[in-house]
Amino acid sequence: MSTRALNLPTLLTWARVAAIPLIVGVYFLPVGWMTLPERNLTATVLFILSAITDWLDGYLARKWNQTSSFGAFLDPVADKLMVTAALLILLQLGRIDALVALIIIGREIAISALREWMAQIGQSRRVAVSYIGKVKTAVQMVAIPFLLFDGVLFGATNTVWIGQWLIWIAAVLTLWSMLYYFRIALAGMKLV
Repeated sequence: MSTRALNLPTLLTWARVAAIPLIVGVYFLPVGWMTLPERNLTATVLFILSAITDWLDGYLARKWNQTSSFGAFLDPVADKLMVTAALLILLQLGRIDALVALIIIGREIAISALREWMAQIGQSRRVAVSYIGKVKTAVQMVAIPFLLFDGVLFGATNTVWIGQWLIWIAAVLTLWSMLYYFRIALAGMKLV
């Protein structure tokens, strides 16, 4: 792992962080500046571009051997901030249930605290990112653009309906992954 904290993959992660106020801010522009469908489209495009940088920064960091401790820290923080901001906007717009937002945001807080605690007791590798965590993130990253767009796409069903199904699937995967991490952590406690 490189010690160089400022490289293209890390800059892409910073771009994702910088996009968060833009995605949120679209919905707080003065009324006459954009219609709601224009706001929805703009937020959707910004979110999708940000999600692509999530994949791209990891790919480039591995390919160019430009991983860093700071990048490894910042990447999941950027993801969690981006998803949390989007969920809060969607909650305000009435496109998701509060329970879904609580499950997803609560899990992120709980697992972040768990990882910090496990690092303090020397067991951080036990709670490294799992396959189920990656699937959960992927489903969230697909669901949120459908929810932000809130329109008919290619003559199909309204995207919010598709997004709501996907975000509930993400919520179930969120609970599943949280239980998985806690089970691993409990096993690790017995080793300490």
